[in-house]
Amino acid sequence: MKTRVENLRRVKRVRPVRAPTVKLSAFARRLLDVWQDLRLPLADSHMVVAVSGGADSTALLLGIDELIALGHLKSTVVIAHLDHGLRKQSKADATWVTKLAERFRYKIAIGRVNVRQRARSTGDNLEQAARRARYQFLARIARKRNAQLVLTAHTMDDQAETVLLRLLRGSGAEGLAGIEPVRRFDLRSDFLLARPLVTWARRADTENYCRQRQVDFRVDTMNEDEQFARVRVRKQLIPLMESFNGKVVEALARTAELLRDDLAVLNQKADALLLKASDGGPENNSETKVPLLSVRVLADAPAAVRRRALRKWISEGRGDLRRFELVHMVGVEKLLVGTRGGRIAELPGGHAVVRKHRWVQFSAKKVEKRSSES
Repeated sequence: MKTRVENLRRVKRVRPVRAPTVKLSAFARRLLDVWQDLRLPLADSHMVVAVSGGADSTALLLGIDELIALGHLKSTVVIAHLDHGLRKQSKADATWVTKLAERFRYKIAIGRVNVRQRARSTGDNLEQAARRARYQFLARIARKRNAQLVLTAHTMDDQAETVLLRLLRGSGAEGLAGIEPVRRFDLRSDFLLARPLVTWARRADTENYCRQRQVDFRVDTMNEDEQFARVRVRKQLIPLMESFNGKVVEALARTAELLRDDLAVLNQKADALLLKASDGGPENNSETKVPLLSVRVLADAPAAVRRRALRKWISEGRGDLRRFELVHMVGVEKLLVGTRGGRIAELPGGHAVVRKHRWVQFSAKKVEKRSSES
């Protein structure tokens, strides 16, 4: 009997052998925390990750790879790389990203575009043309792959630069709210655009994580070219501001976040105003499918809410707010004064807003100015 008890005790002391627990790196842990805060899908999703080959986008890909490898994410990944054709090294960058995809066994989509030619034909500067081409490419890949998510590697440094550039241009609250961490890709898409590094990661963080993972990254020489306003802000203005506040990048990012919170409320009120202004009016414009809006309802609304509603309305008609500035908004608001119809506020690209007695109508065609009421 004694022997039986001893044997039982001996069995009870036996411990199962467990595999050593692999901990997430600090970078991947922070990425996962933000991923959950933004309510991005953790499983059964397809994502497109924009990878230029620089430290930021390479770190984002590596962070996602770490989360997938350790079971925190269950998603399929397609790497997307667009060759802008702006540098002699651009083909080498595409080759490097292709090898990176092969190393980590991810599918890759490579695109090429002549950004200089595109800028000449559209009137955009190089940065604007490159950005527009890049997002069109990402949208095309997302639709082709049935992705729910497109990821870009904007960091807190990008946020600070963006806020300062828009401040210098005289942007309103929407511009100063900077880069949104997550939003619908565009008005015509049902997938999301997310920047999970923008609220916390600095460039030093992404470079250090790449080194920790023993993965090299490409260096874009255009990031040193001070003919670009963004580079001058990065290399001249921010260092000067840091002499006043050593954490100015974090401060600018915090200001942008606070403004986004305020804008969320304004957007709700603007949506309600659009519903009220279109209620009981004539049928939608057959040309644009955009509703006519009541002059009285718009005129009675607070300026901040009215302008946000008009921006949404005009964006719906045009498809975007490209080159739409304060001077155009002022022109539209002047239509709300008085009772005379037949007046026109011209918009960039040949579009216009037309006052028709008690209503304003968005027009996609050039309209001849006339003084009689309609």
